[in-house]
Amino acid sequence: MAYATLAGGCFWCLVKPFNEFPGIIEVTSGYSGGHIDNPTYEEVCTNQTGHVEAVQIEYDEEETNFEAILDIYFKTFDPTDNKGQFFDRGESYEPVIFYHDEEQKETAYHKINQLNEQQIFDKPVVTPVKPFKNFYPAEAHHQDYYLKNPAHYQGYQQGSGRKAFIEKYWGR
Repeated sequence: MAYATLAGGCFWCLVKPFNEFPGIIEVTSGYSGGHIDNPTYEEVCTNQTGHVEAVQIEYDEEETNFEAILDIYFKTFDPTDNKGQFFDRGESYEPVIFYHDEEQKETAYHKINQLNEQQIFDKPVVTPVKPFKNFYPAEAHHQDYYLKNPAHYQGYQQGSGRKAFIEKYWGR
């Protein structure tokens, strides 16, 4: 088993795209990269802990790989905005690829370079690539939010501008 830890704004929106992908064992919403242990949602939202909302994806390397996970990841948020996502602004909503080893680091930079060469977006991809430091699962009500609160989740996707962005660049 291997892990990918990815931030792309609101963690609710990063779970669903991975949940039914072959080789994905579990997707956990949480907080990554900060300087305090076991932060709460309220603490992270103050933008004082250094954490970002993220997902940690456990996957079977015999069925999928980090590059395939990045292919999905880059279709879930705006990788040209590193100051937050859509109407969620601030440190806790910044996108980040947290690499767990040198191979993931190289794959992440390769994928970013590839996207920039393809000029898919109107601006360059600026998503930071940082070493994995920590991950703390979010509170239970944040886990699988799209299943527990589908109407609110869909309204959030639409109202935030995330859905329109994804449709503009990826047609889905």
